[in-house]
Amino acid sequence: MLKLMYITNRPEVAAIAGETGVDRIFVDLETIGKSERQGGLDTVQSHHKISDIPLIRKAFNGEVLVRSNPIHSGSEKEIDQIIDGGADVVMLPYFKRVNEAAKFIDIVNGRAKVNLLVETAEAVEHIDSILDLEGIDEIHIGLNDLHLAYGMKFMFELLSDGTVERLSKKVLAKNIRFGFGGIAKLGFGDLPAENIIKEHYRLGSTCVILSRSFCNVEKVKDLEIIKNLFHIEMAKLREYEKEVERHLRYFTDNTLQISKSVSNIVASRKA
Repeated sequence: MLKLMYITNRPEVAAIAGETGVDRIFVDLETIGKSERQGGLDTVQSHHKISDIPLIRKAFNGEVLVRSNPIHSGSEKEIDQIIDGGADVVMLPYFKRVNEAAKFIDIVNGRAKVNLLVETAEAVEHIDSILDLEGIDEIHIGLNDLHLAYGMKFMFELLSDGTVERLSKKVLAKNIRFGFGGIAKLGFGDLPAENIIKEHYRLGSTCVILSRSFCNVEKVKDLEIIKNLFHIEMAKLREYEKEVERHLRYFTDNTLQISKSVSNIVASRKA
């Protein structure tokens, strides 16, 4: 089944997520350049801190993934602190050149898993050289920034135009695990989560982020309600994955449905 990640820096929420089957807690330290790229968009811009990592590590029994800042003058110190804090996986965002990825791998130096977040047009252009680097454990395809880089109106155009599939084939050919994007709870999202999950299975993806709408703890404050939501929605999602595994022949129909739905959504946004 898919490895499910949830973004939070709240230990009590991380504990609930772990109890209900979330595989990874995602602590997000990225701030450099993010507001400029995503300003005005309805995207999550976290305000997590390095000091959050050991608290999450203590509260959560699964893996802790930490997204650092892009490579900058303080990267070595930042990554050392991330790993010392208890991160199992460190993610490099918004890189454009092979040497940035290589430097990141060198700094991590085998002390944690390396996850490269491919979310720039330049990273896609140089993906073959990037994948030739030793020490990459995982690739995540970041649909939000990548669709902005290509001037698209909707992030899932990258599914319908074949970009994710082309990248996935290259990554899998190197025996590297990959994931992409995020999903809402079942029955929700401009493009329903059900369609996206089927594409994860068709393409061989192993990891996805549970989006803010899966359980928006900024709006839902009561921990008992949060716990109930996680129990209900995680159970639904895992049961749906079992159904997908039993009906793999429907993937082709799902791909066509995604293409049609994305075209309709893009047309409505251009209108």
